[in-house]
Amino acid sequence: MLIFGNQIFTEWVERHSRGDTVWGWFLRELIWPRWWLTPHDGSGAAARELLANDLKAILVILFTALILSVAVKSVSSGGGAFILGWASLIFGSALAAFATEFLTSDPTLLHALQAASFGTSYGLWVGWIVGIATASGKRGD
Repeated sequence: MLIFGNQIFTEWVERHSRGDTVWGWFLRELIWPRWWLTPHDGSGAAARELLANDLKAILVILFTALILSVAVKSVSSGGGAFILGWASLIFGSALAAFATEFLTSDPTLLHALQAASFGTSYGLWVGWIVGIATASGKRGD
């Protein structure tokens, strides 16, 4: 997931795709969560956004891995493992988005809930990648 949210790919998607096409919409889903090496400008708000976005990318992976590690023993293989992997990204990305929204320059509960909603959308549309990986991994057990 982190390969799509990097600064180079994110800027490429924003320059070369349109959100009003299916492919452009999907590419824009893939670039969440964004992570950067440097802030866009030198302001304190930009530094907070940088920290929140970078932490969000890390927490998506950590929360997804945590959910998978807790529940993977209860799933034998195949379709169950696919659904577990998919659902783990949905929940993991929502939790990461909710938690990191309080680090931004304008933290409110409403913004945190909206961020969690967007994280859920990301997990719904991109989670099949984790689902396939989980189902493939369980097949070898």
